Amino acid sequence: MDPVFAAMRQSILEGAPERAGELARQALGDGVDPLEAVNQGFAAGITSAGEQFGRGEMFLPDLLACAEAMKAAVKVLEPEMLKQGSRREVLGKVVLGTARGDIHDIGKNLVGTILSAAGFQIFDLGTNVTPEQFVAKAREVDADIVGISALLTTTMAGQKAVIEALDRNGMRPRVKAIIGGAAVTSKWAAEIGADGFSRSASDALELAKQLMAHGEATV
Repeated sequence: MDPVFAAMRQSILEGAPERAGELARQALGDGVDPLEAVNQGFAAGITSAGEQFGRGEMFLPDLLACAEAMKAAVKVLEPEMLKQGSRREVLGKVVLGTARGDIHDIGKNLVGTILSAAGFQIFDLGTNVTPEQFVAKAREVDADIVGISALLTTTMAGQKAVIEALDRNGMRPRVKAIIGGAAVTSKWAAEIGADGFSRSASDALELAKQLMAHGEATV
């Protein structure tokens, strides 16, 4: 890994927001593509942190510290990423939210930022979102994709509830449902009938592009 990207990754794993923000400003000053800085540097750190949390090697307070560092980096890089995204054609409409009962949003926010920078139109419902709210927004904006995040195993059932609500309202298979979160697996995605899942924001972008291009993805 490039030393600069490695330092970005490490700043997230150490939960060091000041260092992460400093590296983000340095990247912009050096002409590094902000999306590349996120994908190859900072997001690699938060993805690794999520994986460690999923394996029980990192506790929730540590993960939240990593999330604060990630927020600091994204705050610096986001304006330029969104500026780039506004110059691109709209690739699709995506409704995002964290499942009912879950108030964690760092992964969701990062996915939204990266998809927006790539040209997707994002409608972020925030955290603790009910299935009915997902359905209503998806119908209102004529969404192509609904993305449901859940950090905790105890709130993953909320992802299933959203997919069932979309089914009940006759919105699938036209509207694709994708899920993500530290504890989410391909087995869970297949079990609840999701159209795909991602373990990182960069993977979520590739998944969204694949779904828009072909209408299907490998769960």
